[in-house]
Amino acid sequence: MKPEIIGRSDWNQFEKIAPEVVAAMGELGKAVSNSGLEKPLTELLKIRVSQINGCAFCLQYHLNLARKLGIEAAKLDLLPTWRDAGIYTPREQAALAWAESLTLMAAQHVSDDVYQALQNEFTESEIAFLTSAIGAINAWNRIAGALQFAPPIPKSSL
Repeated sequence: MKPEIIGRSDWNQFEKIAPEVVAAMGELGKAVSNSGLEKPLTELLKIRVSQINGCAFCLQYHLNLARKLGIEAAKLDLLPTWRDAGIYTPREQAALAWAESLTLMAAQHVSDDVYQALQNEFTESEIAFLTSAIGAINAWNRIAGALQFAPPIPKSSL
C-alpha cells in the first residue's frame, strides 16, 4: 500500500518554517538592489532564469514586478527568444547570456566568450552583483519550484 501523498509547502508555510532562510535571501536581494544595477535588467534576468528552471512561482512573481517597473511588453514576451528578437541592448544581451550560462553550467562550461562579452558591458563590481543575483534566483527557483509554491496571480488577471 502506497503512503498517502501529502501536499507540498506553500510560500506562507515556508516563511513560517524557515524565516532565517527568507531573511538571508532577502538580504542578498537587498545587496543586489543597492548595487546600482538597473532594476529592469535584474528583473529580466530573474524572469529568464525562472523560465529555464520552470519555476511558476518565481516566474509570475518577477513578471508582476517587471510590469510594475514598466518593462516593455515585447521584452517580456520575447524573452525566451532574446537572441533572435533584435530588441535587447548589448548590455541586456551580455547579461542574459551570462544568466543562461550560469543557470546551465552543470551541463556546459561557462565560456570565455560569454565572460568577455560581459566584461565589455559591465564593471567588475557589476559582474559580481549580476552573478549574485543569478545565484539567488537559481536558489529561489529550487526552493519554490521543488515545493511547488502556487504562483502569485494578480487579481486583475483572474
